[in-house]
Amino acid sequence: MTSNEPIKSAQNPKIKSVLALKDRRTRDEEKLFLIEGYRELMRAELGGIHFHSLFFCPDLFLGENEPELIAKIKATGAHVYACAPHIFEKLSYRDRPDGLLGVAHQMQHGLKDLVPKILKNKNPFLLIAEAIEKPGNLGSILRSADAVGVDGVVVCDRCTDIYNPNVVRASVGTLFTQPVVEAGGGETLVWLREKKIKIVAATPSAKQEFTDVDLTGPVAIAVGTEQVGLSDPWLSACDVQVRIPMLGKADSLNVATAATLLLYEVHRQRKTGSSFGTLYR
Repeated sequence: MTSNEPIKSAQNPKIKSVLALKDRRTRDEEKLFLIEGYRELMRAELGGIHFHSLFFCPDLFLGENEPELIAKIKATGAHVYACAPHIFEKLSYRDRPDGLLGVAHQMQHGLKDLVPKILKNKNPFLLIAEAIEKPGNLGSILRSADAVGVDGVVVCDRCTDIYNPNVVRASVGTLFTQPVVEAGGGETLVWLREKKIKIVAATPSAKQEFTDVDLTGPVAIAVGTEQVGLSDPWLSACDVQVRIPMLGKADSLNVATAATLLLYEVHRQRKTGSSFGTLYR
């Protein structure tokens, strides 16, 4: 259904329910989350996300394709509501809102959901993100993972949930273009062993540089929390530890930047068939 008159009061129960979803506890209880922005909603719709509702404000649209996207989301059975500009700005978490905000059902994916993709691809390529604290970093990691075509991202022992509005925003909707699952670190380690996927742990203390390690086979790149990196269980259980050379005063890169370099090295090696270490020995 679509409301005929735009919502003009901040006391409207529908507006209050959306505002409540900015809080993680409410998102977890309701199993709902927010998706704001044309690109993000477009990718969510293409990814088959189950929408609950959509709020829009034509006065804030930045392009001409918004009505078509609204129609597509409405066709999924979502409730659609027009809002006055001041109400939509209250809902938005952006400095420059573009007049589209969706409420969607959480995906609730686990390791078992990766199995079809792993079976289809005999040379799986995964990213493990352990206890990432900052939503912007997790979103950027998802964006890089999408860019290199990973088979899946496993968010282990989450500190920030994948449904945080800023994760969705920083990922530019790539949260919906690839399998992203949440799981515990212990069960993920066991699962990777069962699937015979090599675990490559990124840590500044490693002896080998990441370009010298063979990444052409089944591989899971593991990166850890911003402050201390990967936990001891991951460092102890991994098949190989790698480092990114640091020639300045800092001893490590931002976790999203480090993940991007490692992911593209896997892509490069699979394209060329070898690591730099193999080439120069």
